[in-house]
Amino acid sequence: MKNLIAIVAGDPISVNSEIIAKSWKKSKKKIRKDMFVIGSFDLIKRQLEAIKIKIPLKPIKKITQTGDSKKLQILDVPVKFSKPFAIKDSANSEYVLKCIEVAHILSKNREICGFINCAVNKKKIFKSKYNGMTEYLAKKNKLNNSEVMLIFNKKLSVVPLTTHISLKNVPKKINKIIIEKKILILNSFFKRFNKRKPRIGVLGLNPHNNEMKKGSEELKIIKPAIDNLKRKGCKILGPLPSDTIFSNISKFNFDVIVGMYHDQVLAPFKSLFKYDAINITLGLKYIRVSPDHGVAIDLIKKRKANSESLMNCIKFIHSFK
Repeated sequence: MKNLIAIVAGDPISVNSEIIAKSWKKSKKKIRKDMFVIGSFDLIKRQLEAIKIKIPLKPIKKITQTGDSKKLQILDVPVKFSKPFAIKDSANSEYVLKCIEVAHILSKNREICGFINCAVNKKKIFKSKYNGMTEYLAKKNKLNNSEVMLIFNKKLSVVPLTTHISLKNVPKKINKIIIEKKILILNSFFKRFNKRKPRIGVLGLNPHNNEMKKGSEELKIIKPAIDNLKRKGCKILGPLPSDTIFSNISKFNFDVIVGMYHDQVLAPFKSLFKYDAINITLGLKYIRVSPDHGVAIDLIKKRKANSESLMNCIKFIHSFK
């Protein structure tokens, strides 16, 4: 299995082609030769022409044709379009899912170690069937709620135990089995990637941890799960109050903070690190990462899109063994 860098082009009505081109320009030759895009050659070519970004492109039919550091290599997945940034919703959805399927099969067959997928419009692609790409790939990998959404930064990472669900449904989804299962997956990843056990902080569910009152989720569910994880060898502390933890990160020196729901950890994390993060899905049969931002429709054709998060994804996939 070659350590190739596969980038799924993502939603065509976005800044994806722009940040891919910018990232290719910034990358070193040894990265460029192993880097390829899964997407429409004609569409990406037309989009880059429309925003006046000039880089040499090369269509390929199979990944054995990679190795050219002088051109952005594109594993061609055709799509019909009239204008570079105007594609019908039905064609758009079919195209995005076809690109993801190509990446999924290559990864599953161990021809690549995993892939980067650029931003997609979840509502357009999945409608109401899936809440996001994390859940979609979990289904394709036949996982039983064991996928872990890790927002990774070398200084501090975060994990929401529940992902894209309504706040009112969070308490129903929190239980000891899920907490233990997901944190053990997280612990294994850090041991493999950082060569040591991570220092993990776990937040409570309620304001001030509901003062650890009898019958609270903190006392009934979260603390017993943490105690059990300690017995299994995890370096873990909690439940911690979420209103103060992010203002004291230097005091605790955590590698990762685990929250009970999405915005509990994502909102403070993004205020601290902005684009300096990548989204990694753990628990799959391969590595899947994505830039930690959306399609940025408001920035299309303005050439102002920030490629930092995609660059971080590329470096991560390139370094992953």
